[in-house]
Amino acid sequence: MKAIWTAIFDWDGVILDSSRHHEESWERLAREEGKILPEGHFLKGFGRRNVEIMRDMLHWSEDLNEIQRLSLRKEELYREVVKAWGIEPLPGVRQWLERLREGGIACGIGSSTEDRNVKLGLEILDLEMFFKTAVTAEHVKKGKPAPDVFLEVARRLGAKSERCVVFEDAPAGVEAGRAAGMKVVGVTTTHPGGHLESVDREVERLDELSIQEIESWFGQSA
Repeated sequence: MKAIWTAIFDWDGVILDSSRHHEESWERLAREEGKILPEGHFLKGFGRRNVEIMRDMLHWSEDLNEIQRLSLRKEELYREVVKAWGIEPLPGVRQWLERLREGGIACGIGSSTEDRNVKLGLEILDLEMFFKTAVTAEHVKKGKPAPDVFLEVARRLGAKSERCVVFEDAPAGVEAGRAAGMKVVGVTTTHPGGHLESVDREVERLDELSIQEIESWFGQSA
């Protein structure tokens, strides 16, 4: 039977626990560049693209070429940290992805990170077989909370927005999923229970979910 919904996953904080790797890369970049990182910057910016963080939150520069240079360096530092420290999928991720594959549910990634970061993570975690596409910061003009990244995943998968479920851990991503007209499951990796507003369901681990539960949100016909 044809699947009646499509799964779209954020990357950092949903598929893998990368917060300490990203935070370390921000610290290393700030030291290299002599920049200031205000207290609480990391959680405030989680889920957003580097350009919005550097320009609008940190006010490091208005020059997009300079922001691009800083952003590329930040992600290069992140990959160095990942290779040095290693990285793991979050608990329950592989089990949930296996259920979705067995159930014939198409899966895509919609993330604010760089494409190379996702490819590196998929390779290290051996998860490539579960995802049909990945849309990242380079592929859209507007980052989260704009819906562009999730709409592009749906377009690539040939899915209707109203038949997609977004899995997110950050408020900006939840807002993006809602703006795209999609259902949203909040994963409490970076925001404790009850702090992700407007989600259809909140979980600590993805394997708390069942395909049958999510199917019930859509009825029986596509």
